[in-house]
Amino acid sequence: MTALPVTEPETETPDGTPAEDAAPRRPDRRSLALMLLLTVVGAAVVLLAAGQTWAHGSVAFQTTRLKVSASGSETSGLPGALALVALAAAVAVFTVRGVGRAVVGALLALAGAGVAVTALLAATGDGALDSKAARAVGLTKATATGVGHTLWPWVGALGGVLLLLGGLLVLARGRDWPGMSARYDAPGKAAGRPRGAAAKRATPDQETPADLWKAMDRGEDPTR
Repeated sequence: MTALPVTEPETETPDGTPAEDAAPRRPDRRSLALMLLLTVVGAAVVLLAAGQTWAHGSVAFQTTRLKVSASGSETSGLPGALALVALAAAVAVFTVRGVGRAVVGALLALAGAGVAVTALLAATGDGALDSKAARAVGLTKATATGVGHTLWPWVGALGGVLLLLGGLLVLARGRDWPGMSARYDAPGKAAGRPRGAAAKRATPDQETPADLWKAMDRGEDPTR
């Protein structure tokens, strides 16, 4: 006779969920580190580009020509501001979970897209340079001629793309990332812990003043 294979019964948790499915998912720290790298590098690139010359030209003043130039921050203050928003969003990823983390990821992605679009528009625009030319000669209708653009707007756009990728990474993998440690939770959350943790505390006869202070810090009533 052929022996039938013996199959072990599938273990289940008290709520009926298979043990394998109930096992906690391991935090995906690699994608988290990649998000931080994309955000920090992208924001640094944007802030660096914002301080450089984006456009240059000249304006006629009597018998001479004056050279004028406009930096990224003079062309538009939006890329630098959005880069700071992106950095704040990257920090906020650690403080929220679930839907909140998805919202933060969307904010980070939108900030990156805004930086990229603004920088690309500035790469061909002359508005800021005309304003500098008008101030240089004291005429409101003066315009710059011989206008040229540098590569810095494109560098700023590249930084925006990095921020956009960081935001998309939060949306795609953020649910697998660890959050802030429980030691930073609000006292109300600590008070709602299962009583099993409090039951493991030493008996009243064995407690020391230090144990009582620790229990109070955890939000527990040491007199119970």
